[in-house]
Amino acid sequence: MNQPSLARRALVLATFAAALPLHAAAWPNKPLRIVLPFPPGGTSDLVARLLADKLAAALGQPVVVESKPGANGIIASDFVAKSTDGHTLLFASAAHASNATLYPKLPYDSARDFVPVALVVAPGPMVIAAHPSLPARNVAELIDAAKKNPGKIAYASAGVGNTLHLAGEMFDQMAGVQMLHVPYKGAAPALNDLLGGQVQLMFNSALVVAPQVKEGKLKLIAQTGARRSPSLPADLPTVAESGLPNFEVTGWFGLFAPASLPADAVKRLNAEVQRAMATPEARDKLVLLGSPEPPTLLPESFAAFVDAETQRYAKVIKAANLRLDLPGN
Repeated sequence: MNQPSLARRALVLATFAAALPLHAAAWPNKPLRIVLPFPPGGTSDLVARLLADKLAAALGQPVVVESKPGANGIIASDFVAKSTDGHTLLFASAAHASNATLYPKLPYDSARDFVPVALVVAPGPMVIAAHPSLPARNVAELIDAAKKNPGKIAYASAGVGNTLHLAGEMFDQMAGVQMLHVPYKGAAPALNDLLGGQVQLMFNSALVVAPQVKEGKLKLIAQTGARRSPSLPADLPTVAESGLPNFEVTGWFGLFAPASLPADAVKRLNAEVQRAMATPEARDKLVLLGSPEPPTLLPESFAAFVDAETQRYAKVIKAANLRLDLPGN
């Protein structure tokens, strides 16, 4: 065999050998786990399992959903932040952004220890739902009533520091009013007292209050997104267009990974999430959530969105002097 032939064979073997580690390290090379900070059976669980099924088909690996509820999502977030297998992901809500300021002693760093992978459910507005006994019919009348009766108009939430509470704090700060915050141990008992007239208002999911609004047991004052949602009544204005410019509180869900996940894996996951959530089956679920448009943000854009949400909530939390401690801190 002549020298050029040996050289060519050596080059082919070297190229093949160099490719072996890349093939061995192909991602994913084992089952993936999506950790959910909420109990099973809810809306987030429904969406996470639909996404898991779509990702499993696309990635060629099983994808399981595991619930780790508690501490406003911190238990699940801490578990994912400390995972090292490269195949554990976090399915998080807007609480992931607000917790960064609300809890000064988190066991992880929300920005440093996570990489935002993909928006799963695009931001959808909440609504201000009121008991019929409240005379106010719109935002202007609500502000006027709150100014004339400081501390007298009560709004319910699912607990101190949750998104429903922070929406009320943001409204107070931007409107220059002082409503009475009444925290409950969950959104269900809060809604029950709103229906009973013990409190007058609640910032809540449109999906949750829709049956009571239809039956006339509650009325809608406004929606909380930046723009009117096609899923809500066309004549229901936003808070922003009703006198409080830049008011925006939305619900969203996103996929996060430990910061060690390689960029190529992040990019692939993002593309598969977008593809999954654009399917007819997923779009039907999004309509029910009040977020009819499938998400389209690339990882960098989703990271910028999460950063903006974190700063938005940080401003409200600091102005309200809110601080929560985890047990043992």
